[in-house]
Amino acid sequence: MYEAFNGRDLAALETVLAPDFVSHPLRTTGIGAVADAWSKMFAAHPDIQVTVEDMLVDGDRVAVRSVLRGLSNSVPAGAAPAPTMMEFFRVRHGLIAELWGLSSLGRPAG
Repeated sequence: MYEAFNGRDLAALETVLAPDFVSHPLRTTGIGAVADAWSKMFAAHPDIQVTVEDMLVDGDRVAVRSVLRGLSNSVPAGAAPAPTMMEFFRVRHGLIAELWGLSSLGRPAG
């Protein structure tokens, strides 16, 4: 999923997400909702990239801590911590079926 995001490959979502994928943060169901959200993020932040810092897998559950870089409105590198995300996935038949997550994006540093 992160390779698809960083590569702006919306078509790859079909090979990564289950057709009935549920995004709890977006409160949406389906691949199209993710493609729309990503497209808006790419338009607002053309240089955005996700860097995975940690990934833990236990059966059909995955936890990922990542950092967002290249945000259009971010402060200069080193001036403040980059926004971080903590995401939890449930995998079904090799595809991501559900996502829960938190992000520090948009929160003041401190």
